[in-house]
Amino acid sequence: MTNQLSRVFAALADPTRRDLVARLTVADATVNALAEPYDVSVQAISKHLMVLEDAGLVTKTRKAQTRSVHLEAEVFDLMTAWIERYRRQAEQRYQRLDAVLAELKDSEAVPPEVTTPTTEGRAS
Repeated sequence: MTNQLSRVFAALADPTRRDLVARLTVADATVNALAEPYDVSVQAISKHLMVLEDAGLVTKTRKAQTRSVHLEAEVFDLMTAWIERYRRQAEQRYQRLDAVLAELKDSEAVPPEVTTPTTEGRAS
């Protein structure tokens, strides 16, 4: 799991690949259609897609002469579970910190005890 997770995060570290993933959330597309808006070759986009495919983020299917790229959304469940675990841990830490801060605030809000002057120390 951690090896696949590492490949997924490494694949998504590149802005072009993140953009390709974002575009594939709308619909499957051909490699040529995916390459269209970029000022790079189709081969360069194919290399990006191979990285995404190795990470399990996309699959390629062939129908007749068309080769379509499909986003594998299940991989996002793996990422979400990993992120959620650490989000919960951070949230628990913040809740503990909030409790400590509230205790400090409450202890500062309590006025000091009022003492009455004693006769000790007075000059007679």
